[in-house]
Amino acid sequence: MTTTPFMNREGMTRRRTLAAALAVGAAVPMGVARPARAASTAPGPVRLTLPAPTGPYPVGTVPLHLVDTSRPDPVAGPGHHRELMAAVWYPARAVERYPLAPWASPAVARALLTAADFPADVTVAPLTAAHEGAPVLRTGRRLPVVVFSHGAHDHRADTTIVVQELASHGYAVVTVDHTYDAFSVFPDGRLTVPLDQPALTPRDFATDIRFVLDRVEDLAAGRNPDAGHRPPPTGLLGALDPRRIGMFGWSKGATATAFVMSEDRRVRAGLSFDGPMQPMITTDLDRPFMLMTAENSRAAQPSVAEFWDRLRGWRLNVHAEGAVHSSYCDVQFLIPQLAQALGMSDADLRGWIGTLDPTRAVRIQQAYPLAFFDLHLRHRGQGHLLDGPCPAFPEVKFIP
Repeated sequence: MTTTPFMNREGMTRRRTLAAALAVGAAVPMGVARPARAASTAPGPVRLTLPAPTGPYPVGTVPLHLVDTSRPDPVAGPGHHRELMAAVWYPARAVERYPLAPWASPAVARALLTAADFPADVTVAPLTAAHEGAPVLRTGRRLPVVVFSHGAHDHRADTTIVVQELASHGYAVVTVDHTYDAFSVFPDGRLTVPLDQPALTPRDFATDIRFVLDRVEDLAAGRNPDAGHRPPPTGLLGALDPRRIGMFGWSKGATATAFVMSEDRRVRAGLSFDGPMQPMITTDLDRPFMLMTAENSRAAQPSVAEFWDRLRGWRLNVHAEGAVHSSYCDVQFLIPQLAQALGMSDADLRGWIGTLDPTRAVRIQQAYPLAFFDLHLRHRGQGHLLDGPCPAFPEVKFIP
């Protein structure tokens, strides 16, 4: 493995708290303080786990190496083009012969741990529910597509709980690393990490996603977009439905979701996980959009309130009591598993995950995004979960 020479060690030191979060599944944007880590008290590595998805289908996944020849690489210099690592998650069949995919590659996990000044063996990254390269389950109809955009200085795995839940219910989900604002590894072993320069904006994320939407259309048309021409899983080509595309994002990725929808009508429905909506969205949106807020509520963030006022189609704002900024991400479930091993106090743990119970947070992550995309991409109801407060989810408040 080689590491990109563009890593800024001073910048990585300043991001120590951030990287500590990422090493165990969190995603904390720059400028958001979190408690400092405690020294590890565990005699060996902590084996982390993820909750199983609830859908009827096994899940498969495959990485894609994508190259945008229309854009120069902002760091690598002349002759290099913008490269992205992505993954497709999908309902699968005959999965028994295919290994479970790790939550993060060994190279990414080592980079996260090293940047956090953690011992390299402090934790074992969890396995996901997805089988690497398993054949796609084809049921006679193409799969609706959901695209995910991560937060600042983050990685594409930070909402794996949500991603594998959607795939287990019959969606193809495309996750993307925004290179130079992500921890990412390419097929040739190059590792890239978040940089202070170039400072990617939500508009840059949106440009990445629009390129990825073109690659979704390639897959739908039976073309393999992988830059290395690695063979896709059996059944993937021609399986995606380019007429039923949704998108969600966390934090900066949520703002990027709004920008994509303002520029590209291929995305029919958008979902924000506590997006700050900065810079300000200045155009009206006439398609369905849902806000799942925590710290970036409309009351606390004028830019979110302004965005809400620009939603002219179906709209909904739900708010989980006790949630913090990263409560809709995997951190909410993973950090408590490390708390005892790291000697974390109750106060520090609350700083990471708020007061929202992790098991309840998982149920919210699994239920509400699925209900939203089922309603707007499949025109299915989910027990009227989005119609108003539900006794099964007393933490979830509907904000008029």
